[in-house]
Amino acid sequence: MGGDFAPAHEVAGAIEALRLGKNGFEVILVGREAEISEQLKRHNSEGLPISIVHADEVITMDDPPTAALKQKKNSSLAVGMQLHKEGKADAFCSVGNTGAVLSASTLILGRINGVSRPTIAAFFPSEKGVCILVDAGTNVDCRAQHLYEFAVMGAMYSKKVFKHENPTVGLLNVGEEKKKGTEAVQEAYALLERSSLNFIGNVEGRDILKGTSEVIVCDGFVGNVILKFGESVPRFLKSKLKQYAAGNLFRTLLIGAARGSLRAALRDMDYEEFGGVPVLGVNGVSMIGHGSSSPKALRNMVLKAVEVAGSGLNKYIEEAMATSLKPAESAAGSAQKGIS
Repeated sequence: MGGDFAPAHEVAGAIEALRLGKNGFEVILVGREAEISEQLKRHNSEGLPISIVHADEVITMDDPPTAALKQKKNSSLAVGMQLHKEGKADAFCSVGNTGAVLSASTLILGRINGVSRPTIAAFFPSEKGVCILVDAGTNVDCRAQHLYEFAVMGAMYSKKVFKHENPTVGLLNVGEEKKKGTEAVQEAYALLERSSLNFIGNVEGRDILKGTSEVIVCDGFVGNVILKFGESVPRFLKSKLKQYAAGNLFRTLLIGAARGSLRAALRDMDYEEFGGVPVLGVNGVSMIGHGSSSPKALRNMVLKAVEVAGSGLNKYIEEAMATSLKPAESAAGSAQKGIS
């Protein structure tokens, strides 16, 4: 109920997801039953495995994140997350208040063993496929340990959901040299060097779309700036094309003829194709989408949640947290390694 167009887009997206998924799963719609039922009547939902759980409160975009647990315990967000916690649902999706979803995911579901800070990952298209950027805005101030954990979680997601056999991990920095960046980033570099991850060293902003690394690690401040900038690119390109064609019949016809090809080429840059982003590091599958998400975006978020729920991702994250970091070398061994 927390999205900008709730519950109309949520209902439409759920129905589209079930049809594409050939009713291979069930959708539980949580919120004000009368409003949800009214939306269901507007679609041909007969025979679809949809049920409703009533929750009469709504967490708005202006509510503080902790409202999910403290002030509005009967909100669609809190009730839905509790259903997931109790095993009555295998995944949770929301396009409501991002901070509240993250707070509820952490406090209700709990953290995976070994994870000190859950994180949100974002997806970027690249010349070589999908690139995962983590953190995308959850943790603004990060220590080296947090960056290392983000790398582990991002690598496991890349491996188990995007099927990259041995995903490369790059640490976002202002240069490729090992001693570049803040103290926390340099310390994270040392941790990643010791890990069993396929760490390729520092990468720069230009490497994201080049596909230099399948997982890009950074703090949430940098990650969110990159995410919001990336989301603005398709709109900017469309604006430039309109300016190019304005007042010129030949250019208008030229762009019109290429419209289909241009749309297909830019498809991977459309957030709707990914639908939502996962909260990594919690004991469950929690997906967050834009408040203004269309039915298409919601459809794709539900389908991605089904995929993640079936991947066993959290088990692999927990195992990797326990085994990925190798013991630190002795001072003498480190010195010898540096000489050689």
